Amino acid sequence: MTGERSSPLFLLLNRTTPLKIGFVSLGCPKNLVDTEVMMGQLAAGGHELTPHPAEADVIVVNTCSFIDPAKQESVDTILEMAEFKKTGKARRLIVAGCLVERYRADIRKNIPDVDAVLGTNELAQITALCEGLTPKEVVPEPYLYHDLTARVFTTPRHSAYIKIAEGCDHPCSFCVIPQFRGKFRSRRFESVVNEAARMFAAGVREINLIGQDTTCYGEDLGLKNGLADLLARLAAIPSDLPKWVRFLYAYPNKITQKLLDTIAEHQALVKYIDMPLQHASASVLKRMKRGANADIFLKLLDRIRQTIPGVAIRTSMIVGFPGETDRDFDELCQFAQAAQFDRLGVFSYSDEETSGSYHLDGKLDGRTIYNRKRKLMSLQRQISLKRNRHLIGRELPVLIEGPSKETELLWEARLATQAPEIDGICYVNDLGQSGARAGEMRTLRVTAAHDYDLVGELVDSPEKARPNPLPALRVLM
Repeated sequence: MTGERSSPLFLLLNRTTPLKIGFVSLGCPKNLVDTEVMMGQLAAGGHELTPHPAEADVIVVNTCSFIDPAKQESVDTILEMAEFKKTGKARRLIVAGCLVERYRADIRKNIPDVDAVLGTNELAQITALCEGLTPKEVVPEPYLYHDLTARVFTTPRHSAYIKIAEGCDHPCSFCVIPQFRGKFRSRRFESVVNEAARMFAAGVREINLIGQDTTCYGEDLGLKNGLADLLARLAAIPSDLPKWVRFLYAYPNKITQKLLDTIAEHQALVKYIDMPLQHASASVLKRMKRGANADIFLKLLDRIRQTIPGVAIRTSMIVGFPGETDRDFDELCQFAQAAQFDRLGVFSYSDEETSGSYHLDGKLDGRTIYNRKRKLMSLQRQISLKRNRHLIGRELPVLIEGPSKETELLWEARLATQAPEIDGICYVNDLGQSGARAGEMRTLRVTAAHDYDLVGELVDSPEKARPNPLPALRVLM
């Protein structure tokens, strides 16, 4: 599990065809890339995409079903979009993604307004389904897009995701991802490099590499240091302006010294490790089928920090796992205090019926789980505030996001150590003569610190404006 937020999106393109298609994308960045791939196929096929569900002829909901709240959000969104078949122009409602992989028959049976369903390995059928055609009856093969696959980019013009692998081979007992994403498989090395090179050439400043476990990248291709070699190659791609390359979701026993040395060596590689540990108690980790313990993790954290000065480390933990005792939870809290993570997300255990942990005894009641989550989050809040306060007075590079969503008086930016849609942000005030443009990399002097966010002012001059600003919505084919 990782600290990802669900964010419904309606994002579309232009064309003169009468068929308009709207998308809602739920869940993690990996799901968002799937949405961008489906949108790319439709755009390449000549269809128009609309941000207004009331104007859409076809609505596609790309769902998440990782844990119970995600499943509920997906169902609620499907029902909400179904209303547009009564009040809007929508003639078809298509449900795609992880919820389909788990509950295909139930969706068709219990939500009659759904006209078609599309699994995670069936993305190539999206155009036919939107057009009301019956796709060829084929057994879906494990799907993984490549550098020649059309994508409509829905992220801000300065930031993008690249999925470098799909599926997972880890046996974690709480996780159902391998059941609907399949076995781990890597994209070809040059395919990733080509896609990244086109992104940088198009003006992207930040690339985030994603996968269920990016640290396994290349193992199935026979590469010994696949992720380290890929990161070094991406860092070497020529660019007129500074760039950031970040990878997300590292598995702790896959963190090699070669990988750490590579991150330390290249300026373009963000000094940031997102490494979900899930727990610190050896007994809980054993039941999770993950192994290790607090001492092993503390030694790994020390090695990471020794190799990469100034690195920010993010993790996530699960509280309330079956059999978690008071002693186990106390050990987790003591570990979090000793580890001093820059970022830590806490998840309540979700009892998924198809997971291995569903059959374990020792289930905890909801109140106990809730109280443990609150306690661990409170502990981390104090750690985060303390670490943020140490940044006051420092001048740090930031990527400007744009005007704040909270107030017209502030702009928003991110440090390299603040991943998009996951970590906190920097609020920029007192723009004065310094100005700001979304997508610029500037220098921020930190003036105040909160639990998760920072406040500061720009202290350098604006970057030289580029002559042909990119459109907010891009298609790469």
